[in-house]
Amino acid sequence: MNKGELVDAVAGSSGLSRADAAKAVDAMLDAISGTLANGGSVSLVGFGTFSVKARAARMGRNPRTGE
Repeated sequence: MNKGELVDAVAGSSGLSRADAAKAVDAMLDAISGTLANGGSVSLVGFGTFSVKARAARMGRNPRTGE
């Protein structure tokens, strides 16, 4: 499911217009992104938990040259 399909699903299940559903989905995603950018975590019961983790860099390999 992509963002457009999510907007259609929200509009269909809530009775909102597609434009209002798009605003609601955008507001939700902005709130989640803002919280994660500030170092917080978001927990949606029954859906999932979002958090940001720092990981060490890894050395990659160029498949063409083998380096």
